[in-house]
Amino acid sequence: MNNVTCDEISAGGLKLLQPAEGVRVNMDTVLLSSWVKIRAGHHEVLEAGCASGAVSLMLAVRHKNIHVTGVDIQPELVELAELNAKNNALSDRVKFIHGDLRDKNIFPRECFDVLVINPPYESTHAGRPSPDASRTTARLEITCTPDDVAELSSRVLKSNGRMFAVFTSERLDVFMSAMMRKKIIPKRLLPVYPKKNHNSSVFLIECVKNGGEGLMLLSPLLVRDENNEYTPELLRAYDF
Repeated sequence: MNNVTCDEISAGGLKLLQPAEGVRVNMDTVLLSSWVKIRAGHHEVLEAGCASGAVSLMLAVRHKNIHVTGVDIQPELVELAELNAKNNALSDRVKFIHGDLRDKNIFPRECFDVLVINPPYESTHAGRPSPDASRTTARLEITCTPDDVAELSSRVLKSNGRMFAVFTSERLDVFMSAMMRKKIIPKRLLPVYPKKNHNSSVFLIECVKNGGEGLMLLSPLLVRDENNEYTPELLRAYDF
């Protein structure tokens, strides 16, 4: 791939090759990786829509006892992800494959303990496609909808397996409805606000396959304080 940059994306020195334009690491990426909780006995993790592998690699750095599989529909991004795993000496615990998460035969049933995903935020009728095909795939629900996320979770997670996601707050109802229909039960919800007195921009959610009743709505995370500086809560997500 041409026009690639190499960027340090964590305080711990994790470096990432990523497209100069198109799908790049942003705040939501880092917040998602910090949101994931790995419970005892959970070792097999899937990142769906892994792009150049940022979340998968961050998870492997944060949690030393897991194996992560990343899958993406764009082969050029998978090639970058493989290079990133090698360059960060994580190829022994992180692997990437080219594939479509909607393909029911891509993985055996109930083979993962954890699923992590940052799906496209906008429906296909929400706006015009970008001239950059990769950016369009990341932004619009062309290859991945909330229903696809729910179906994948139902198919590949073990019973009581966890699904972690970040999604746009204005479509919280759509996302949660899709999960509930497949018995992927929301258990923790963290709204993220740009700053005080603004509407929430995104939310982080943890769901449990075949989970019981009960949702914990957590105190909101503010990105910036009254002085327009990043809050300590946000900065902690980058500290690994």
